[in-house]
Amino acid sequence: MGRREDLRLITGQGRYTSDWNLPDQCHAVFVRSDRAHADIVHVDATRALALAGVLAVYTADDTRAEGFKSLPNVVGYPGKDGQPLLKPFHPVLATGRVRYVGEPVAIVVARTVAIAEDARDLIEIDYRDRSPVIGFDAALREDAPLLHDGIAHNLAFEFESGDAQAVADAFARARYTSKLTVESQRLVGNPMEPRACLVAYDAGSGRYTVHVLLQGVGGMRGQLSYVTGLGNDRLVLVAQDVGGSFGVRGAAYPEYFAIMMAARKLGRPVKWVATRSETFVSDFHGRAISLTGELALDAQGRFLAIRFDDRADLGAYAAAFGAFIATKNLTVTMGGVYAIPHMYGRTRLAYTNAVPVSAYRGAGRPDIAYAIERLVDYAAHEHGFDPIALRRTNFVARSAMPYRIANGGVYDSGDFEGVMDDALQRADWAGFPTRRSQARARGKLRGMGIATYLEAGGGGAAPKDEVAVRFDDRGDMTLYAVTQSSGQGHETTFPEIVARILGIDPSRIRFHPMPPSADLVGNGTGGSRGVLGTGSAFHVLGNKLIELARPHAAAMLGRAQSELRYAEGAFHGGDRAVGFVDLARRLAGTRPHPLDTTAAGTFGMSFPNGCHIAEVEIDPQTGAAEVVRYTAVDDLGNVINPTLVEGQVQGGVMQGAGQVFGEHARYDEATGQLLTGSFMDYVMPRAGWIAHMIVHDHPVPTPTNALGAKGVGESGCSGSLPALTNALIDALRPLGIVHLDMPFTPARVWSAIQSVRRAKAPAHVRGGVRVDSSCAR
Repeated sequence: MGRREDLRLITGQGRYTSDWNLPDQCHAVFVRSDRAHADIVHVDATRALALAGVLAVYTADDTRAEGFKSLPNVVGYPGKDGQPLLKPFHPVLATGRVRYVGEPVAIVVARTVAIAEDARDLIEIDYRDRSPVIGFDAALREDAPLLHDGIAHNLAFEFESGDAQAVADAFARARYTSKLTVESQRLVGNPMEPRACLVAYDAGSGRYTVHVLLQGVGGMRGQLSYVTGLGNDRLVLVAQDVGGSFGVRGAAYPEYFAIMMAARKLGRPVKWVATRSETFVSDFHGRAISLTGELALDAQGRFLAIRFDDRADLGAYAAAFGAFIATKNLTVTMGGVYAIPHMYGRTRLAYTNAVPVSAYRGAGRPDIAYAIERLVDYAAHEHGFDPIALRRTNFVARSAMPYRIANGGVYDSGDFEGVMDDALQRADWAGFPTRRSQARARGKLRGMGIATYLEAGGGGAAPKDEVAVRFDDRGDMTLYAVTQSSGQGHETTFPEIVARILGIDPSRIRFHPMPPSADLVGNGTGGSRGVLGTGSAFHVLGNKLIELARPHAAAMLGRAQSELRYAEGAFHGGDRAVGFVDLARRLAGTRPHPLDTTAAGTFGMSFPNGCHIAEVEIDPQTGAAEVVRYTAVDDLGNVINPTLVEGQVQGGVMQGAGQVFGEHARYDEATGQLLTGSFMDYVMPRAGWIAHMIVHDHPVPTPTNALGAKGVGESGCSGSLPALTNALIDALRPLGIVHLDMPFTPARVWSAIQSVRRAKAPAHVRGGVRVDSSCAR
């Protein structure tokens, strides 16, 4: 079944948040900080308020009067030695001090957007500048300026997982050890649809209707309720289409609460649509983690222990999921696909004068997969092991499943060696030396890289996944859940799951992400859990519908329920039958419909995994790299819709390529200004970057959910970061370059090549030029 939503979306019939309009609405814009760190001395809105058409200007004094709580963060567990996360108050509008360029300071509301923008330029703000701190290392310097009172050295949290002493003992008896630091640079999510929010307030009921981008109505409503103190019954959320998310749309941002306040105070709907420039400086960023990994091996290359010392840049506040990603999400798969007896990981988190960091596709799992697979490859070449044989020696065996890893988690299923062998054959690993020789003859450096990754899928804050169904007069049904699609294809997948069980045409079934009741619970889209969680609940629903319909079918056919057999979309009893759709139509005279119901289930985590192999060529004269072949073989459990799965893998691989080859949110260390604040400076991936991609499934069903599915949304990122980087290093290794950090821009690669060449040249040729050893690590 193809994607049923595609025709609607590509013909302009989609309805995104900015497409909603309400009668008598007014428009808002935000005044944002133009500096990274400063005290707010005075805000003067006199001239702005005098402009015709301006309705209001609100500042932190107004949001403080509203009694808004701090924006939430999901970390409630202790860190090292029981310490709590030091979480400063995260305000709706900057209160007393600004801490990053782009932080909202005031909101202007006017009759039109143009008037609001003109008024914004008339607001005068007096600042008293402070020195900014950019990056983790700068934040922890002894003389670093402090972002928040009471947080010494800007250190927010220190977290650990595993047994440090057991790991130290293993390293002491190891024959070989390797150590490597990798940087997973700060990124901007940049979904196609910028953020937007439209709020209407009904004074009679005290109810807010909030049109907003989201990943799940339950999660967004929960955050809005927490900050405002409003009950769920006073928050009506509206969303139809969301133009991309990648984790960036899961949080309730400060602007949403300011719009709610303005709508209530003015008694009119208030609408705000962000510009692309605002996206760069106000959408929560992703990644921003440095990982130092160490691996201990015995004489035969068996892994004895692994440990990580990670450093995370949280930005100015502990936003939404940032601290969770840098702690729990980094350590849950710290051993990758390998049977490692001892593991230990430590993460330190620091506040800096940059946009807060939260979820971005994979949310920590691509970062740790990247670090593990780079470290394994690095160790293989450092100590003379074959990279394939080294992996094969250390895989968790399929026969060992379920396998308890050293820090307590359990892998439910997997065939890591079989997946790798499948990928090696499809990628023609054995034929690579010939292709490398041919490339050398053309003056190109060719490399081949492998990554055998594993990530965690599922989980969620809600205790269960619950879904609902409602029938219309024709016997057609609409499915409901609290999970929101932003390109995953829910309108196709969820009806397909129910239709398969019922044996009916999927076109008789629709899906809608806005449940008819606010009581429906469940987890939103995130953590590669849409199908394995919500989809499994729909699987349960399909079977429940058959049993709910059985007594009605028995009465209609004049048979006992025990005599009925359900097959091919109908109940059969003797020589008579009634189809499910026909039965539902005949029952439609009763309201509520007798088959209207809910279903729920609690489903465990799963561990999607795979082997990705990339082949690249580098032009040493320019540093430009080309991906000439890419093979992805993934164990995603049972695949419900192959077309959608292939698209998800391709999209994830391309986002990984964006990080490998160009994306980087760079700040000026002296001023804290974002240097890559537009598409003029921030590189985005292009479709042609990977023209030859092969995607295959190697399914090992998981027992942790009703469908046996493992999730796919983030696997492409987890596989592509290490596979592409290992391929690039493989191409550069003959020159003596054994490590470079992302992004592999032509300038960075060319500089590394030139540094090595200068270092190898005779002294009279080098002419005293200093070689940058960091380029040739």
